[in-house]
Amino acid sequence: MKKVRKAVITAAGRGTRQYPASSTLQKEMFPLVDIDGLTKPVIQIIGEEAINAGVEEICIVTQPGDEKQYKDYFRKMNDETLKAFKGKDWAIRASERLEDFGKRLTFVAQHSPEGYGHAVHQAREFVGNDPFLLMIGDHIYISAQERNCAAQLIDRYQAGNAKAVSAVQATPSKLLHLFGTLSGEATDIAAGIYDVNAIIEKPSEEYAAKNMRTAGLPPGLYLCHFGMHVFPPEIFDAIGHHIDKNIREKGEIQLTNAQEFMRSDLLKPGDYAACTIEGQRFDTGIPYGLMESQLALALAGKHRSEIVEAIAKLLAEQLHSVAKR
Repeated sequence: MKKVRKAVITAAGRGTRQYPASSTLQKEMFPLVDIDGLTKPVIQIIGEEAINAGVEEICIVTQPGDEKQYKDYFRKMNDETLKAFKGKDWAIRASERLEDFGKRLTFVAQHSPEGYGHAVHQAREFVGNDPFLLMIGDHIYISAQERNCAAQLIDRYQAGNAKAVSAVQATPSKLLHLFGTLSGEATDIAAGIYDVNAIIEKPSEEYAAKNMRTAGLPPGLYLCHFGMHVFPPEIFDAIGHHIDKNIREKGEIQLTNAQEFMRSDLLKPGDYAACTIEGQRFDTGIPYGLMESQLALALAGKHRSEIVEAIAKLLAEQLHSVAKR
């Protein structure tokens, strides 16, 4: 298998669920304190996950006009700013990493909001004939092992023969309305690797029970998208088919539909796999998800002991307040 050198991160959503903050700052630039204790925008945390997994180049799919804000951020300090950080070596190192990150970036705009699949299609020229890692611009990941989540996925891709590999997690049926869902046959149960035989966008519980069961999973659990994939260039042919034929779902060009078309019509049997990931995904694109993301990063990060102590104190105060009522 070719090395996965490129990543595409979609960041063209309007951020309506994070209004009013998203009216002045795209949601991918919302700040969070990362595991290393540095405050970063969401997109940087996601991009660093890809880079730490071996990715060398990143394409960000943006709204028209958003490119400038990213370029202004991903560069090192100017001479005047450096003076203010004299003696703060940690900040100088962070500035150098920002510059390195910025040099890896390419930007393409999605000029009309026609769906996730349509957004991904804008990166076709950047990807060319290479496999690539696809990530969502408002999802962050926290691994349960030393290898980060993107690295786990790429490792599985490199070790196998499938041309496409989607990261999945076993998900209860009550959450199916939130995720694309896959069914498959286990090829390595211990490693959590499956040969995919069907993909559908957000099925009903009734449909899933009849059509999307995967042998070996407990009743009520299904393989759902984890929010990252390694795709071959054929995914762009599949999306292009839907664009050319104007095949839409809820008015949009869906990636999940293109995945199923690629699996069934463009790839050979056994060319599309799924693998489970040891870790958790967090959606920063919704208010509760943003709060949950920060809490998860804090509990996994360098300030864990201080945060645990702070949470214990807050809970004790809440319980005391309730008891007094």
